Amino acid sequence: MLWLIHFTGVIPYLPYSRQSKLRNRGCITAKLLASMMTKAGLSHILTVDLHHKEIQGFFDIPVDNLRATAFIMQYIKENVPNFHNAVIVARHPGVTYRASSYAERLRLRIAVIHGQKEIEHDDDVGDGRNSPPPFIEQEPEEPTAQAAPTGAKRLRSDSTLKFKPSLYCVGDVNGRIAIIVDDVIDEVDELIAAAECLKDNGAYKIYAAATHGVLSKDAPELIDQSPIDEVLITNTVPTSEQEKRCKKIKSIDISILLAEAVRRIYNGESMSYLFRNTPMEQ
Repeated sequence: MLWLIHFTGVIPYLPYSRQSKLRNRGCITAKLLASMMTKAGLSHILTVDLHHKEIQGFFDIPVDNLRATAFIMQYIKENVPNFHNAVIVARHPGVTYRASSYAERLRLRIAVIHGQKEIEHDDDVGDGRNSPPPFIEQEPEEPTAQAAPTGAKRLRSDSTLKFKPSLYCVGDVNGRIAIIVDDVIDEVDELIAAAECLKDNGAYKIYAAATHGVLSKDAPELIDQSPIDEVLITNTVPTSEQEKRCKKIKSIDISILLAEAVRRIYNGESMSYLFRNTPMEQ
């Protein structure tokens, strides 16, 4: 008798989920990871808030991408004083869709941080990390009868190079609570720069909320010294050590969501309910 054995991988935070695009003619790391998991024998993946939903297409097996936003929103309603005076802030234009979802369900306004933090570059570093090089104006040469070699390329002018202004806030946050939302908080330099921008624009209290709190390197110490009042994350990644190093970090337990999903998969029940309603009290 042939026995069919199914292995379900419960991976609350899927690693390398941000490496989902082709860069520098290398491999797509998220696709490579998906292939490795499938070849290892997994027949089902259970995860939470993928960085890009399209990553599910990298797998040849079913993927259930659960949502933790209901837990974060309930925490905001119950623990943020006067949250009706808050503004949901997208840390950069790429997460505006996520901020809009929060704002619509909490019935709040939205703001967007645009631009980039000014970075001091070391002139001694010549490894190409700041490519393309700045365009250098050259004196026009006298035309000659000799034709240009076939396949010759012309350098781009400054008008074709992308330019991002310094950080500024699109939307009114003056005298309001600012809640910055994202899916992952890892290195916090850009997050803190956004918080400082909001502070300069009149926000009197600043929260940061995300599903996954990786908080690598010295992120807890930087958060502790920043104008951010509280960082809300879920326990998809263990953060007990980071919470000891920074009292501003608050972890929200979503184990009940994963437990219910495992139970439904084991019993062959429908998973659609978990995508419609995931209150913390159930």
